[in-house]
Amino acid sequence: MTTVSSSQPAKPLSLGVIFLTLYIDLIGFSIFFPVGPAMLEWYVKKEAGGGVLSTLVNHLQALAHAAHASELATGALFAGALGSVYSLMQFIFSPIWGARSDRHGRRPILLFTIAGNALSYLLLFFSGSFILFFIGRLLAGIMGGNLAVAIAAVSDVTSRENRAKGMGIVGVAFGLGFLTGPVIGGLSASFNLLERWPGLAAWGVHPFSVPAAIAFGLCLINLLWINARFRETLPAEARGAASTTLRERNPLHSLFQQPDPAIRRVNVVGFVVTFGFSFFESVISFFTAEALHYSPRDLTLIFVNIGLVSIVTQGVLARRYVPKIGEKPSAVAGMSLIAFSFAGLGYAIGVAHSPPLMYLMLTLSTIGSGFANVALSSLVSLYAKPEEQGKVLGIYRSLGFLARALSPAVAGWLFFNSGGTLTFMIAGLVLFSASLLGTGLPRPTK
Repeated sequence: MTTVSSSQPAKPLSLGVIFLTLYIDLIGFSIFFPVGPAMLEWYVKKEAGGGVLSTLVNHLQALAHAAHASELATGALFAGALGSVYSLMQFIFSPIWGARSDRHGRRPILLFTIAGNALSYLLLFFSGSFILFFIGRLLAGIMGGNLAVAIAAVSDVTSRENRAKGMGIVGVAFGLGFLTGPVIGGLSASFNLLERWPGLAAWGVHPFSVPAAIAFGLCLINLLWINARFRETLPAEARGAASTTLRERNPLHSLFQQPDPAIRRVNVVGFVVTFGFSFFESVISFFTAEALHYSPRDLTLIFVNIGLVSIVTQGVLARRYVPKIGEKPSAVAGMSLIAFSFAGLGYAIGVAHSPPLMYLMLTLSTIGSGFANVALSSLVSLYAKPEEQGKVLGIYRSLGFLARALSPAVAGWLFFNSGGTLTFMIAGLVLFSASLLGTGLPRPTK
């Protein structure tokens, strides 16, 4: 059974627009990665006289000292807290946007949320105060829940047999976004508008406004492109008519009330996978700096390697082989490979101090992640009814955001108390448990 738009020629164009939407969203999300510590330092100095930021930083410094952690832990804890707030907003709003798109169509929800994203970056451009910066990131997290809508649109324009190929396009967008976002942010941050026009400070312009301006411009391009070229992928006759209460929009409530055990299980598996994998994102920079004395440039090369392998894996390998191997076997094999690679990373970095072995484990974990992500996303979509694609995918993505919100605190606590090797070993055990849970998933009907 295939859910399609009104005409066949719309399919390639719709996928192209969806790809651009995801790509730009993820550039905007990751563009501040390389400038986060410098931005925090600037805000702390600017608001040193008191206020919310000074109080938070003082408490975090006291916590780091009590845990016998380095001064770098303060910035890491603070950045993790900001990331958690962003992910929590996505957790809350992803099923809301998904369900609304099931009732009103994908196009109007995408237009609204992308316009909201543009507004968030405009706020960041003028965020001379930390409070305004925080509000901007809060709004970006709320509107960033539209990822579920874009992924539901992929389900609309692909057949059940080709669902994994469509999800592969999603993976390529993720890989490219996380590869180019930090590069754009790092390069553009060297352009400080205040050096040439110091009077702009009165309007809230700050030394890091240029990355925000680029993200704002990309959102405007995306908004204009969707408005001009995106053809609705969910026809009126395929939309759900029933409204949902706030309680029903709660992804945890929706998950436990879900009558289909396959959907419940794949959501739990997806949550555990994201929770375990986020250990890597939370501590890799500190682990390599501590054990291998890596500089920011060295760390950038790590993420470039991950991005390139992810693009090849999800854009070529997973799209080609997941349909042949099957979604369930691909997911289980991918999760098992991540588990093995994470244990290997802990040994390579913390015990062997071997960059070549570390890069081998990084490559294997990225390949495993690519197959697992494509296969699990495909399974969620295949288990769901056509009229519930947005809602069900929204719940799945929302639980992933919840995992990303919770994982940094656990990973950070483990790292600063037990070290990176044990942290990665535990992450490997978490991923192995996910692969065991995955063996109970039923094969989808196509």
